Amino acid sequence: MIYKNIQLKRGKEESLRRYHPWVFSGAIQHVDDGVQEGDVVRVLNSNGEFIAVGHYQQGSIMVRVLSFADECIDEHFWNRRLASALRVRQAIGIADQTQGNTYRLVHGEGDLLPGLIIDVYGQTAVMQAHSVGMHKQRHEIARQLISVMGQRMAHVYYKSESTLSFVEPENGFLVGGSDDNVAVENGLKFCVDWLRGQKTGFFVDQRENRALLESYAHGRRVLNMFCYTGGFSVYAMRGGAELVHSVDSSAKAIELTRQNVGLNFPGDTRHQAICEDAFKYLEQAPSEVAGGTPYDLIILDPPAFAKHRGALHNALKGYTRLNQKAFEKMAAGGILFTFSCSQVVTKDHFRNAVFTAAALAGRRVRILHQLHQPADHPINIYHPEGEYLKGLVLYVE
Repeated sequence: MIYKNIQLKRGKEESLRRYHPWVFSGAIQHVDDGVQEGDVVRVLNSNGEFIAVGHYQQGSIMVRVLSFADECIDEHFWNRRLASALRVRQAIGIADQTQGNTYRLVHGEGDLLPGLIIDVYGQTAVMQAHSVGMHKQRHEIARQLISVMGQRMAHVYYKSESTLSFVEPENGFLVGGSDDNVAVENGLKFCVDWLRGQKTGFFVDQRENRALLESYAHGRRVLNMFCYTGGFSVYAMRGGAELVHSVDSSAKAIELTRQNVGLNFPGDTRHQAICEDAFKYLEQAPSEVAGGTPYDLIILDPPAFAKHRGALHNALKGYTRLNQKAFEKMAAGGILFTFSCSQVVTKDHFRNAVFTAAALAGRRVRILHQLHQPADHPINIYHPEGEYLKGLVLYVE
């Protein structure tokens, strides 16, 4: 296939020479006539020499690089890239695990497929496009996905209404169709809301951090803020928590949390789900929740406070305020699991916000663990922006 070209301004190819997978709008000198959003284009330097091939799209990031070789982006390309992603998950022992069937198969730039996310829930893959190019080629990708996965997979559900509203994609099955939306993670069951849920319906990236929390939960009074589907709550209950309170401002999230707790611990009275704004709840949270003592294990896993750099300052103020309130409500000897999934918030930004919160609350705090995204969310070494999830486990005196 013959692709149209875009040409860069002089000197603007340096980041691509270092294999960074994005071309920004300010780097582009010329775009061939007839190029449409989602088209595959060849990227040339100012002398007309080939550099890369990728998906074109209007916006700040105008090309997402698929390959630094001058090759055709066809079914063979998709097959090779998907097979490579599967080999990584096999190498880390997650693709064919016996205690779970939930993992991320494709993590955008981390798997050299920028603009594409694929999460696996049993025999169903949920595919999400973050670029028009991936949306336009979704059917080819789905076919090759089934080919690569073999008997591991029978269904491919497409869920991009929330990420590509400007092209009006419709959620639905591209291959097969299944009503079985119960996934298994480390032996626990979770209902996955493919249709209306956030991301692909479940936060796969917190799997290892949930397992770590379980090891701290025994005998503790747990508060899970921004609980969404109750993942941390269910792990805390299996870990032997004395009580678990799950809080979210979304009634739908509270419904899913109750459903997931019921799937794993039917009739268990240790759990209570509360539909309330997180900041308001922390302001009004009782200082004594059980046995005359306050919460001694709190999870703060909020949605991204900053979607772009312009929101960074306000985001850091939000993280500081949120963590300060948690410190103020925490029992002596308590444990805080606190997270940021904002890509523009660096590890140093986040740590400084949490440290400021501890100082304002007047608490002595020790770091027990520094957390991050799991291995099935790999980071392309040439694309450090892919390191988005950061967290701290803190001991609070």
